Amino acid sequence: MKTYFYKPIDIVPLVVFRIFFGFLIACESFGAILTGWVYNNLVSPEITFNFIGFDFLQTIRQGNLMYFYFVLMGLLGLAIMLGFRYKIAIILYTFMWAGAYFMQKSAYNNHYYLLLIISFLMIFFPAHKSYSLDVKYGHTKKEDTMPFWIIFTVIFQISIVYIFAALAKFYPDWLDGTFTKNLLSNALKNSFAVDLFSQKWFYLFIAYAGIAFDLFIIPLLLYKKTRTLALIASIIFHLFNAITLQIGIFPFFALTFALFFYNPSSVRKLFLRKNNFIEIDSSKNNLYNKKIFLFIIVPFLVLQLVLPIRHHFIKGNVLLTEEGHRLSWRMMLRHKSGFILFSIVDNKTKERWSYNFNKNLSPKQAATLATKPDFIWQYCQKIKEEYKGRDISIYVTCNVSINNKSYQPLINPEADLAKAEWNYFFHNNWIVLNK
Repeated sequence: MKTYFYKPIDIVPLVVFRIFFGFLIACESFGAILTGWVYNNLVSPEITFNFIGFDFLQTIRQGNLMYFYFVLMGLLGLAIMLGFRYKIAIILYTFMWAGAYFMQKSAYNNHYYLLLIISFLMIFFPAHKSYSLDVKYGHTKKEDTMPFWIIFTVIFQISIVYIFAALAKFYPDWLDGTFTKNLLSNALKNSFAVDLFSQKWFYLFIAYAGIAFDLFIIPLLLYKKTRTLALIASIIFHLFNAITLQIGIFPFFALTFALFFYNPSSVRKLFLRKNNFIEIDSSKNNLYNKKIFLFIIVPFLVLQLVLPIRHHFIKGNVLLTEEGHRLSWRMMLRHKSGFILFSIVDNKTKERWSYNFNKNLSPKQAATLATKPDFIWQYCQKIKEEYKGRDISIYVTCNVSINNKSYQPLINPEADLAKAEWNYFFHNNWIVLNK
């Protein structure tokens, strides 16, 4: 194991990745302000739906403070790119991005989760040990090599993303093109695109090309003879997604992982033409952060294998119940819509009335509320807090449609959600199971 995981290799792929990574997260942070994402999701809403258990994050969501929060993350991204006080910058950025990620779910995106994972891993990587301001100013010792376990970690993590994304697509509405047809119909609006995207052969091609890409891109990148062809396919795939789906930095972020599949000497020759060769003594193991790898990275990768399969151990169809959906690479799989009614009963007077949820939710939040059980439970707790001091029951009538098909009940209308508990690990009995 020492020979395999700790053999020294050129550090350049990690250094170049650090530069791209820092630049992209700076673009993501500043872009979130300029495009209105921060305003729409964190400043304007009266309330936000944080991950359950992270209510304390609401204390930092104070009006315009969120603009400064994202400006600081952007500056940290630039510091990471330049390798300036790298350790401080990457740790601060990881905590701040985790805060932004867990603070709201209305704009939930698997890509944000991947960014959090990579940020966490980069804390333990020696990405600032070469071609950095830290080296220039003597903040750290220059290193030309790194242990192979760093390359292994990145490739293993990205493999998890693609493989589980592919497996999640094996369900009827994906395989018959229903979802891709619906997805593309809401993409580009020019006449040529509308005509092309509505063709059955095209949306079926996109459906199966998506499965094939997710399943085979990692093996093709690992195999030297198909590596460049796989890179070209990746560029086409991700640029298509960038144009049609408009998903921020992710297509470009995903392309940067190709750096770890190529021979480090090739990366050095491409990006460092004036210093395109170093001599590495392969007889000496590089034991950088050996204990970190064994006791943090390996358990973390095991956790990444467990999270995407946990929904198989929870009763019900995850497409409907959402239990086990997040943190599982189940990305862009279905479209859900629904309608919802909240009824409140005063248990002392027996008075019953409807609650207007539109009064304190944005249109996007209101639309999401009707399709997500955890949102519904959280909102009921907010209603309960609003009527604190009164003995009330809260009943919800909610029906959802998956991929524009017939509506079906999501919440048991006889369950009192004012008294319901949230089960973090298993099925919540007030969520209706498929018949």
